[in-house]
Amino acid sequence: MNTRPPLETTSLPLVLSIAFNDDCSCFAVGLNTGFRIFSSETCTQTTAREFNAGIGLVQMMGKANYLGIVGGGRKPKFAANKLILWDEGKSKSALDISALTPVRGAQLSKERIVVVLQNSVRVYKFAKPPSFITAYETANNPLGLCRMSPRIIAFPGRTVGQVQVVEIATSNVSIIPAHSSAIRALQLSPDGELIATASETGTLIRVFSTRTCTKLAELRRGIDPAAIFSLAFNPSGTMLACTSDKSTLHVFDMPKAKRLGGQNEDGVPETASDQGKWGILSKIPLMPRFVKDTYSFATHAFEAGDEPSGANQLLSESSTLGTMRLPKGVIGWLDDASLLVVGAGTDARWEKFIIKEEGAGKRSLAKAGWKRYLADY
Repeated sequence: MNTRPPLETTSLPLVLSIAFNDDCSCFAVGLNTGFRIFSSETCTQTTAREFNAGIGLVQMMGKANYLGIVGGGRKPKFAANKLILWDEGKSKSALDISALTPVRGAQLSKERIVVVLQNSVRVYKFAKPPSFITAYETANNPLGLCRMSPRIIAFPGRTVGQVQVVEIATSNVSIIPAHSSAIRALQLSPDGELIATASETGTLIRVFSTRTCTKLAELRRGIDPAAIFSLAFNPSGTMLACTSDKSTLHVFDMPKAKRLGGQNEDGVPETASDQGKWGILSKIPLMPRFVKDTYSFATHAFEAGDEPSGANQLLSESSTLGTMRLPKGVIGWLDDASLLVVGAGTDARWEKFIIKEEGAGKRSLAKAGWKRYLADY
């Protein structure tokens, strides 16, 4: 006899996607009924758009009224192969871009619209109608990985484990051989000078210069494999945060921050986190690599949230998310000392963490607030 309680798909509020705007002052969530926008600092709802149909992706364009949205869920509002530029000020679609395959991601600026597909990235001029500029082939990219700054666009390369960095002004393409397995996460620093990447193995995070493609840092999240959920630099680019399916938030120092004067074996300047995990053991020859690696200076558990059995199956086969998993652990920095971790699903949560000075140069993470943000509306 089947004793599992039925999943009420018609009444279950479900967050399908999460995206912060460029300065993380607010975040947008796609729901199985529409989309909403929240103030990051207080998790206060500022905008609600009800369609009585699913939105699988919402991408903000700074603080402008324009949003990029794509249908999703079991009852999508729009076709999965169409990116809608929604004008919230006029409460209507301003323009749209259709593709031959489902849209996996999007990036918006006042000059460019970037549409991410499973195996390509297409760039358009922001105009009415949008003017196609160029396209780039990529390896399989079901998560729609792509980031854009005023200077560059970064996304997976044609070869597994590589990253392509495109100079917007010149269209020059640089290739970074970041990992030996598929890219799982990538993020640009706020100034676009650094790019952080993680593979599907999830043990190491690598940081490169976007101008020279030089590896600047190799950071160890842990020894056991994990699925990296999110990477995010703080506003000054001196720290990098990471979340994974281990339900742990990590914060690392960047090489240029808090220099101690030494260099590791790769010629990278040492930071407090270089010398703090294993101490003198890291200097002993022939020790295992993980002892010598750079670890986070602070960690804290975050709530991934409990989902009812079958919640992930509320995503359609052609889900914009590209996987049958709901996004968790999405990071946004409020300032250089505080950050948010936001999760999707039916148990959608907003959590705030702060970096505390402990004395003697040590720092820790502390939870400063949390909210089941869907339950309040």
